[in-house]
Amino acid sequence: MPRFAANLTMLWNEIDFLDRFAKAAEAGFTGIEYLFPYAYPAEQLKEKLDRYGLVQALHNLPAGDWAGGERGLAVLPDRVGEFQDSVGKAIAYAKVLGTETLNVLVGLTPRDVPAEKVHETLIANLKFAATELKKAGIPLVAEAINTRDIPGFHLTGTRQSMALFDEVGADDIFLQYDIYHMQIMEGDLTPTLRALMPRIKHIQLADNPGRGEPGTGEINYPFVLNAIDEAGYAGWIGCEYKPRTTTDAGLGWLDAYPR
Repeated sequence: MPRFAANLTMLWNEIDFLDRFAKAAEAGFTGIEYLFPYAYPAEQLKEKLDRYGLVQALHNLPAGDWAGGERGLAVLPDRVGEFQDSVGKAIAYAKVLGTETLNVLVGLTPRDVPAEKVHETLIANLKFAATELKKAGIPLVAEAINTRDIPGFHLTGTRQSMALFDEVGADDIFLQYDIYHMQIMEGDLTPTLRALMPRIKHIQLADNPGRGEPGTGEINYPFVLNAIDEAGYAGWIGCEYKPRTTTDAGLGWLDAYPR
């Protein structure tokens, strides 16, 4: 059965971030994820995980100036050194937290840079990240994101992702399949999930439109989640959605699944 991880960046936003670990445990989650841990000492976050018996399923590599609109460094030719440093920082946190998977947000396609240079930079950066994470024993995933929510994001679909991974040539770079993003960009969810399952290491969900909890939009989540289960997926499914009211009020959809 699916294992659900509470995304603490999106859920329980009415309380302080550090208090959300307790809320996740109280709601029955055994795994958590979030965008970034870097605003806090790793040891402080580790204490929260241990206190509440939670697994750190995933967090992202540093993605630049998030508040300023940056969404990743991997496609930026003038930031290669910073990207390499970010890989080291992510690994250092992951070792303390026991993070099972690290995600790289590749970033917005830079303007006024030749497409060939952008592509070469991305390939080189992903090779570097995959090599360093393999040494640390941590799988690397990359995520395709829809262009409605993040216009200009460089990685936008599964075919593009698979071609990119094939060119990188590493055996431990995988896809983070976000059901919400791919419903917008591609649809055809369950055939794609079944076909790509060997290359998927992490899944995230939200409904569409509005990125609310399952059951608030057009996606037939009982069908999709059953297909994921039948395909043999044993990883985490991150609940990366925006609750329509409060987080607790919107958790009823989970009652049909063990946590």
